[in-house]
Amino acid sequence: MSIECTDLGQALCIVTGASRGFGRAVAREMSQLMKPRSVIVLVARTEDDLRSLQKELAESEEGRAGLVAKCVVADLGQTEGVESVVGVSKESFSDDMDHIILVNNAASLGDVSRYAISFTNMAEVDAYLSFNVSSSLCLTASILQAFPQRAGLRRTVINISSLCALQPFSSWVLYCTGKAARDMIFRVLAEEEPDLRVLNYSPGPLDTDMYMVARTRSADPGVRKSFSDMIDQGQVLTCEKSCKKLMKLLLDDKYTSGDHIDIYDV
Repeated sequence: MSIECTDLGQALCIVTGASRGFGRAVAREMSQLMKPRSVIVLVARTEDDLRSLQKELAESEEGRAGLVAKCVVADLGQTEGVESVVGVSKESFSDDMDHIILVNNAASLGDVSRYAISFTNMAEVDAYLSFNVSSSLCLTASILQAFPQRAGLRRTVINISSLCALQPFSSWVLYCTGKAARDMIFRVLAEEEPDLRVLNYSPGPLDTDMYMVARTRSADPGVRKSFSDMIDQGQVLTCEKSCKKLMKLLLDDKYTSGDHIDIYDV
């Protein structure tokens, strides 16, 4: 008889892209599932939004019970940004913590108003990939090196993925490429590090600023129409609803490490 897990332990949790949208929802939900004296490290480029979330968590029931929320204002597309996250994480860890959780959520849509044939500027493409691909690999590798495998320490790495990792969308060459590359990074990681729990989670179409930009600015009219149709048919999800599905996956802990799991499969 299996015992149902109801929390994520006394954890150090790092959430990138935590200031808005899905990352903000993840931070809220995670904070409710961690034991007292856990620490959540909130990472984003927008300081005001991060600080408001930090204040919200500090004033929550979990904050009053001992949850600590820390902010790291950083551009993960730069080496210094990754280093600052690792530094704060190492400072925040205590020996009684039994779970390291890294949520690689930070991402950008890229310019969806153009088709692939227009991307001749290598510096533009490199800048996109640096923030959306290189940063997630380098941050994950740095965190795993900072907190190596040891008895009694669980380590979980989550990549917020997308249907775009599996399926091409016309005029979305940067986003689809970045998401596909990230999925493969974490699939390889799962093969190499059998003690890790690695999950590629696709949260579905979310009611976020990114979704609205995609609906209005995509060069491909068919893509614009499909997004508009989803809105008209009520198929766009709240971040909170999708996030609860992710928490269920983590608590049940039955997925195969490295899997790509869509919200509609949960």
